Amino acid sequence: MRRLQKLLGPLLVAGAAVAGLPAFAGCYAQTAAYVVEDIPPPREEVVIYRPGYLWIHGHWMRPQGQWVWRGGHYERERPSYVYVQGRWDRRRGTLVWIDGGWRPRGRVVVRTR
Repeated sequence: MRRLQKLLGPLLVAGAAVAGLPAFAGCYAQTAAYVVEDIPPPREEVVIYRPGYLWIHGHWMRPQGQWVWRGGHYERERPSYVYVQGRWDRRRGTLVWIDGGWRPRGRVVVRTR
């Protein structure tokens, strides 16, 4: 019985976490990839205009301690959204990958006196 109680606690917590995932489906998370050395220069990619599509530029990744180029790709445009490219950001002497993604298009309000 005691074993069952020890097992049920973590299972309930995990279940609650998974049940809350659909609520965060529209949110964007940051990928934690911490790197100390500098990033190689970006590779040149040939992009051909495709109506109704947006080109998402490739970027360097570091999955197992070595730099690997992830090539760009097309995504279908989304009305009322803008794509924000992912980027490497320097924080406390290390590089951290910040995922890109679709964001709602902002509105500009101009007020006159």
